[in-house]
Amino acid sequence: MAKSGLKKYEVAPEKLRWICDPDTFDFQCTVDIPPLHAFVGQDRAIRAIEFGLALDRTGYNIYVAGLAGTGKTTVVKDYIQKSIRDREKKLDGYKLEDWCYIYNFTDPDRPNIVNLPQGTGKLLKGLLSSLLQDIKDSLTKAFSGEEYEAAKKKIVDEGQSQQRQLLESLNDEAHHQGFLMELSPGGAVVIPVMNGKPLSQEDYLALSEETRKGIDSGRMAFMKLVESTFEKVRDLQKATSDKLQENDRKIGEFTISRVFQTLMAQYQESEGITKFLTELKNYNLNNLGIFKQQEEPQHEHGPMANPQAMWGREPFLPFEINVFVDNSQTVGPPVIEETNPTFGNMFGKIERRFLMGGYLSDHTMLKPGAMSLSNGGYLLINIKDALTRPGVWEGLKRAIRNKEVRIEDPYEQFGLMAPQGLRPQPMPVNVKVVLIGDSMIYDLLAAYDEDFWEIFKVKADFDFQIDRSTVNMNAYACFISKCCQEEKIRPFDRTGVAKLIEYGARAVADQEKLSSRFAQLKEMVVESDYWAGMSGATMVTGEHVKKAIEEKIYRHNLVDERIKELIHRGTLMIDVEDAVAGQVNGLSVYMLGGLMFGRPSRITAKTFLGRAGIVNIERESQLSGPIHNKGVFILSGFLGWKYAQDKPLTLSASLCFEQSYDGIEGDSASSTELYAILSSLSGVPIQQGLAVTGSVNQQGEIQPIGGVNHKIEGFFQVCKAKGLNGKQGVLIPAKNLSNLMLREDIVQAVQKGKFHIYSVKTIDEGIEILTGVKAGERKPDGSYPEGSINQKVNKRLKEMAEGLKGFMGTESLGTK
Repeated sequence: MAKSGLKKYEVAPEKLRWICDPDTFDFQCTVDIPPLHAFVGQDRAIRAIEFGLALDRTGYNIYVAGLAGTGKTTVVKDYIQKSIRDREKKLDGYKLEDWCYIYNFTDPDRPNIVNLPQGTGKLLKGLLSSLLQDIKDSLTKAFSGEEYEAAKKKIVDEGQSQQRQLLESLNDEAHHQGFLMELSPGGAVVIPVMNGKPLSQEDYLALSEETRKGIDSGRMAFMKLVESTFEKVRDLQKATSDKLQENDRKIGEFTISRVFQTLMAQYQESEGITKFLTELKNYNLNNLGIFKQQEEPQHEHGPMANPQAMWGREPFLPFEINVFVDNSQTVGPPVIEETNPTFGNMFGKIERRFLMGGYLSDHTMLKPGAMSLSNGGYLLINIKDALTRPGVWEGLKRAIRNKEVRIEDPYEQFGLMAPQGLRPQPMPVNVKVVLIGDSMIYDLLAAYDEDFWEIFKVKADFDFQIDRSTVNMNAYACFISKCCQEEKIRPFDRTGVAKLIEYGARAVADQEKLSSRFAQLKEMVVESDYWAGMSGATMVTGEHVKKAIEEKIYRHNLVDERIKELIHRGTLMIDVEDAVAGQVNGLSVYMLGGLMFGRPSRITAKTFLGRAGIVNIERESQLSGPIHNKGVFILSGFLGWKYAQDKPLTLSASLCFEQSYDGIEGDSASSTELYAILSSLSGVPIQQGLAVTGSVNQQGEIQPIGGVNHKIEGFFQVCKAKGLNGKQGVLIPAKNLSNLMLREDIVQAVQKGKFHIYSVKTIDEGIEILTGVKAGERKPDGSYPEGSINQKVNKRLKEMAEGLKGFMGTESLGTK
């Protein structure tokens, strides 16, 4: 085809890149404009966030989806603060509650939790500490006074007097019956007396048998009296002990009632605290021994005088209040962002102390997690972190459904044995949970987690791109101004702002869009300032931004340079001159880290007689993905539709990505593969100075693809290294024209006629450009113009069909 015939397909240089004109701005530098305080182009997501925050109903928690760097977390935090301000206006302020774990007198291993007005948890803790000291002082004084000692002595003396009387009566009875009674540690010993003297063992045995029987009978009768008397003595001892305890209790009741009375009156509206104080008072009355100056002996039937024996617990542990959630310093609803959502950090921990070879825990060792701390407010979590921490996701769903946080040992979540079975009472919670992640995880959870829809009903979807409108371009400039203020760096002039906006358009590969990933834009602002400083400039210009972009690419493109070097040296065989039948330069995109780069690949097709159809060598060797395989299958549909209306499609063709040893995915090379097959069938060579990208459908229409800029730039670099001859270029789908944001050096090469970009809509247009031969349109009779590509292909396929038919017929005759 004549060069003039290609002009209609060639893309004009001004369409290869959108250029932001600095004169469109009415400022000289970013110092002249206010910093950005709003959010740009995320109306859909912001409306969803506002809806989710305003609707206080069960299950209306929020999932914020979008790519990293789009400002999701910042937007959520700002709108939470706005929601808090609105709530405070409606409610005339917002009051939280303190939550405290207290001692459970019924079951110490199951601490109770109570709620108190905001800021009063620490106050109650201090009051109980003062209460304990008052009780110690009062009881110590009461139990060490002369009146107490006199009353105690009187009770003891009365008991001992009665015991003496019983023992004296018993002793008199022993004398009367002719026995001597002696008390020993082993009990009472009864010895017979004869002639006023106790009988020894020898004297007793010397007596006659009848006399001994009389003595034994009398002694046995007397021993019953001894046992009965000693039973009465024990009853007297118990009665004395009971009187002593009753006396202690009366003194304790009288002493501590006035101490408790004031505190109980102060918390009479709190049922939980009132019940606790009542039980605490009873605990003190039942364990008065811990307040005495000197330890008293324990009585068999009395209460435990030394509670320190209670499995290592401190005797005054019930006086300890664990201010579990202290909101004394919190202003408004809490906003917690948990960056490390482990099970303990999310739901609380049970700490332990080592004691005599084991571990001990109590209610004072309970520590809150993010769910408890954010009660009445908002909790922000990264969904990936929540899913990868063992037990966290299920625990989070359970807490949201039940509206309570249960502190559990993480060992038990996996069926392991925990050191001690502490079971604190669950804490009621009302938290608006905001998950931050990407759309893929959202879709997976929605598809496979039946609970997800019920508890996260609001999705706020952040777009990675925004419209390239005048408003958004000015917002870009204001964002740059904000970055300059925050980072304390040099201001940007209009050319610098314009170049950064172009960078935003290239980041999304769209002339009508800008990137909304402002984190990446901020990185470029900082790096541009660095290069401005290196050049000694007082203001960042477009040249500094361009330098920053080039340097960032250079830092990451070592692999790209190595591939280009291999192509230049001929190790990777890529032709950029001459013409070869059945061979085309395809284009692919590689992504390594944060860098994308294009790489040309030689694609070859060989056609021959047979019925195998199109054989994809990559698929046969398991190096291609399903999308690539689909693209190859489409080629058979196209060939059959276009050339097999009057004959069977009897074709064997092999397709190969030469020198490809990695996996291949995507259908962007399907048009390239079809060009190679058409060239091989027609025998018309393809210009090797041209490279191709674009997918194809069964009707031969070229469909848009991704990475068009990097693909073009990759082939341009190879041609430049081998020498530009003015005939080289790239064929792209016409639908990708709006995606062109090529480097400036490529645009300049196109302007000078050293490189060409062609846009095509159909396979016929593409094959004409590649071969220089007309594709040829089908006539009413189904034939094609003589000498056209389609006529040559159709003729060759017809010959192959007839050849195969003749071969099969000959083979059948030979068999017969």
